[in-house]
Amino acid sequence: MKLRILGCSGGIGSDAQTTAMLLDEDVLIDAGTGVGNLSLDELITIDHIFVTHAHLDHIACIPFLVDTVGSLRTQPITVHATQATLETLQNHLFNWQLWPDFTKIPNPSAPYLRYQPLSLGEVIELKGRKITPLPANHVVPTVGYQLDSGQASLIFTGDTTTNPALWPIVNQIENLKYLIIESAFCNQKRDIAIRSKHLCPSLLAEELEKLERHAEIFISHLKPGEADVTMAEIQRCIAKFNPRRLENNQSFEF
Repeated sequence: MKLRILGCSGGIGSDAQTTAMLLDEDVLIDAGTGVGNLSLDELITIDHIFVTHAHLDHIACIPFLVDTVGSLRTQPITVHATQATLETLQNHLFNWQLWPDFTKIPNPSAPYLRYQPLSLGEVIELKGRKITPLPANHVVPTVGYQLDSGQASLIFTGDTTTNPALWPIVNQIENLKYLIIESAFCNQKRDIAIRSKHLCPSLLAEELEKLERHAEIFISHLKPGEADVTMAEIQRCIAKFNPRRLENNQSFEF
């Protein structure tokens, strides 16, 4: 498996792009603004999108992707997400008002887009790769994902705050290699992090004390303008975990 980071920021501006990751050549994990950096040839090869939740910074490029490549492909793009997230996309995005319903274009029997519901703990296997939705704790229905090549696993928590349900699962993953976890706010905004169900460095430190396995830890969803402050606080709070900032165009092979 190869995971390429297309976007990992909590906002936009300069080189910042919101959450999107390309797994090999054919699978997106979320589809924020970072998808826009792909070439047309790369966009055409995307067959699956695994969505953590329906907030715009994670799904913004799905409408443009489908509109751009739908007629250039021979099969629909499949969006995998919880039923609640799929209903949000259907009712509030692909609803003919905000954007056309591509599950019915060019016709319902051969659409450009299809939905595939998934459930927590369900293992989806694609060409030998195992993708498993994990519990998250956010203001809307949200999941994280385990990406398992067989040799190693990468965990992406998605947007989340303190999440007791996650760690017993993570601690059972024997081939855990990488953990991508968010910290959307600095400690000064801890109250906002709690209300919006995100993490800040002090909350992140509390969460990582529950991690019982070794993993290389990368921090995502940093806010532009606050990223340096937040990372400095993270280094002070959890230096023993050697956390690193997730970067655009970073790749993980596992």
